[in-house]
Amino acid sequence: MKIRIILLIMGILMSNAIKAQDNILILGDSLSAGYGLKAEQNWVNILQQRLNQQYPDYKIINASISGDTTANGLNRLPAALKLSQPKIIIIELGANDGLRGLPLGYAKNNLEKIIKASQQQTSQILLLGMKIPPNYGKKYTQAFAEVFPQLAEQYELALVPFMLEGVSGHPKYIQTDGLHPNAQAQALILDNIWPYLQTLL
Repeated sequence: MKIRIILLIMGILMSNAIKAQDNILILGDSLSAGYGLKAEQNWVNILQQRLNQQYPDYKIINASISGDTTANGLNRLPAALKLSQPKIIIIELGANDGLRGLPLGYAKNNLEKIIKASQQQTSQILLLGMKIPPNYGKKYTQAFAEVFPQLAEQYELALVPFMLEGVSGHPKYIQTDGLHPNAQAQALILDNIWPYLQTLL
């Protein structure tokens, strides 16, 4: 009887250990934090619902904070990794660097550090590509957009080419601030991300 109880306890502990490895860490900014939205409207929450149905062992740890730059994300990453011990990491950062006109080398360097630290934890990394409005100048906007595929190729990452494809530039999907996606856009954002994430699940 005692042996059976011990085996049962060991089974429970092993099950919990496996599930702990199935965390998905999202390191992002307002686009993943759900700025201006109810919690249940955010694409991250919609993603968790889909995972519950199709991949129930996966749990999302959303470490996204509105306004974060790549530097902010880099500073928060060690604690986030320690807390979540993720199997998959989704990196959604860079938009605020671009919108503030920060040097591209600065943002790219921070993203590289985030990627390298993440790869110490897992090889399953999804980088979400981003673009900024054309009013920042053709040279800067083009160079900004190229950062993400360059890093994805260099570090052999899965890449969503542009997470706001079909959303950006369409007023019906943007909040009244003219910047952040509204509730109606969240399912579209997830549809952009899902095929690439699914290859890692």
